[in-house]
Amino acid sequence: MQSSIQVIDRMVALLDAIAGHPGSVTLKDLSKITRLHPSTAFRILTSLCEHGLIERTLTGQYQLGVKLLQLGSRVQGRLDLRREAHPILEWLRDEINETVNLIVRESDEVVYLERYTPSRMMRVEQTLGGHMPLHVTAVGKLFLAEMGAEACLDYAERTGLPPRTPHSIKESAALWRAVKKALQQGYALDDQEAELGVGCIGIPVRDSTGRMIAGISVSVPIERRNADWIAIVKQAGDTLSARLGYMPPKLSLS
Repeated sequence: MQSSIQVIDRMVALLDAIAGHPGSVTLKDLSKITRLHPSTAFRILTSLCEHGLIERTLTGQYQLGVKLLQLGSRVQGRLDLRREAHPILEWLRDEINETVNLIVRESDEVVYLERYTPSRMMRVEQTLGGHMPLHVTAVGKLFLAEMGAEACLDYAERTGLPPRTPHSIKESAALWRAVKKALQQGYALDDQEAELGVGCIGIPVRDSTGRMIAGISVSVPIERRNADWIAIVKQAGDTLSARLGYMPPKLSLS
């Protein structure tokens, strides 16, 4: 007889498999993904259907149920961006021993919502609550990437791309090239564009709908910036996004 913990593990595996599929999914595919025998998977799926956690379509496939949406909305309503970010940003600061920031968007600017600084003497100090134009910051470029090409070019025309340093992007075509690159990479850089001598790495933070609601950045003296940190900053961004309910899309089965 299987233990109750094993049943829960299998239930969660099935829910994860359904959630990771772009549409409804068959029993055969769920059995393959979870490595559960079809009869075992069917029994657990039937129970989940009875509780409204998943639904069975007219074609006999499975999808997430309305009850999960109801439960998720209650959790989402209790989530606080600052609170969820706190331990993650402290971990990131300690991992790389540099200044890390939690950044949100306000109209055509980014705002530094939280800042975590290391104990080292030489470090970058960002003003808490300070504003910067989107196009001169790493996280700002990611927000522009979310808008798409037309909206990005509209931003350039509307603002005139005021420079903060000689390194700031001043032309709309150059801005879109930088933004498109950031979109493809999943991260963005600031190469002394907001402040001379300072380089940044920016990563998006997404909520349960997939929308970018914030960004995490590392701000360092440009000569100290290390490309090896990108993976670590991405890990922090992915962890915070997951805490906010984001589930990245997965490839469908062939």
